[in-house]
Amino acid sequence: MTITALPSAPDGFAALGVPPQLSAALARAGVVEPFPVQAATVPDCLAGRDVCGKAPTGSGKTLAFGLGLLSRLAVDPGGQRGRRRRDGGRPRALVLVPTRELAAQVEQVLRPLAAAVGAHVTSVYGGVGYGKQLAALRRGVDVLIACPGRLEDLVGRGSVDLGFVDMVVIDEADRMADMGFLPAVRRLVDGTSADRQTLLFSATLDGPVEKLVRDYQRSPVRHEVAVAETSQGEVHHRFWSVDAGDRVAVTAETVAARGPALVFCRTKHGADRLSQRLTRFGLSSAAIHGDRSQSQRERALAAFRAGRLDVLVATDVAARGIDVDAMPLVVHYDPPADLTDYVHRSGRTGRAGADGIVVTLVGQDHKRWVRRLQRELGLPGDVSSPEVAALPTVVADSALRLADRESLPRSPKHPRPRTASPGRPARHRHRRPDRR
Repeated sequence: MTITALPSAPDGFAALGVPPQLSAALARAGVVEPFPVQAATVPDCLAGRDVCGKAPTGSGKTLAFGLGLLSRLAVDPGGQRGRRRRDGGRPRALVLVPTRELAAQVEQVLRPLAAAVGAHVTSVYGGVGYGKQLAALRRGVDVLIACPGRLEDLVGRGSVDLGFVDMVVIDEADRMADMGFLPAVRRLVDGTSADRQTLLFSATLDGPVEKLVRDYQRSPVRHEVAVAETSQGEVHHRFWSVDAGDRVAVTAETVAARGPALVFCRTKHGADRLSQRLTRFGLSSAAIHGDRSQSQRERALAAFRAGRLDVLVATDVAARGIDVDAMPLVVHYDPPADLTDYVHRSGRTGRAGADGIVVTLVGQDHKRWVRRLQRELGLPGDVSSPEVAALPTVVADSALRLADRESLPRSPKHPRPRTASPGRPARHRHRRPDRR
């Protein structure tokens, strides 16, 4: 059964069957009307049916499956096995996600809602020590959000018992497949209750994801959700032909004119190197990738959200883990490896009704690939010379700067950068000259 959902529910979350305490918590946060993906999937979640959802980035699916899980916990806190609530290391619901950033983001969304129904939520992922995560598990958890690798470690240690899990969410299933996590996902889901409810969300449902649906879902209700036009901002795509030696200068000029920006590189070393070079153009910058510790990644993301950074340089690990509604600019410094990566990288802008700009720097070796990408995604079919002055001024620019930069004081370690010409790097007053 396939349902394509476009409009949201007219009578709010209560009409979907969401318990009053959750509806009230949403209302206090200013969330009154459900997004299409929530209106489509929440009733089936509450009915205990398996759900297979195809939904784009930024469509609101975290709240969709979160409300489904928490509503069932509110109505049936003990579960079918009648276990005591908050038994240490014995969650009732499991949410599997591909990246640390996404795990933290899902926890941030669900934690205040869980408190409204007396449930406990925690997340576990690699890149950090085990101490705090083990302590949280010992205190008891109802909804566990986890990256597959760290969860397998904890199960092997005996710190987590998945036998009581009767609700499973597999989020960003296509990304799980891309990152090679599906074998671990299968082992973990096999360890949960045989009569579990399984919810799966993905931007694509072909290949290994479709096999996962066949193997682990029972007669799922399929929802293909398109975001309504009114909730999408206008995204301007530009493809610029740039020689390798000019890419840093063009990136710096573009960020200075239309930033703050998220800039994507293909490799970890390339992200670090580009971040360092952008600082020489007077831009405050940080890199985020898999070799950074979780605390380093969190600090960089927090600084970017607070407006203390002009540019965040990232590998594809961040394409689905960064949640900033008012992101005015995305730059593909290195062209993405495939169409899906382009969609998810670019999906960081134009969210929550804000406009956005996506600039792709195209070298001579990539022109044929980019023309294919343009053709298959229906994007503007020309690769032109850089025209920074001709870029539109998007609404998201002022939204991010006013909302974040005025609310928090600027750290003296991150002085406001001077605007510099790409040909003449500007020095920070607090930075030593480059001895080289």
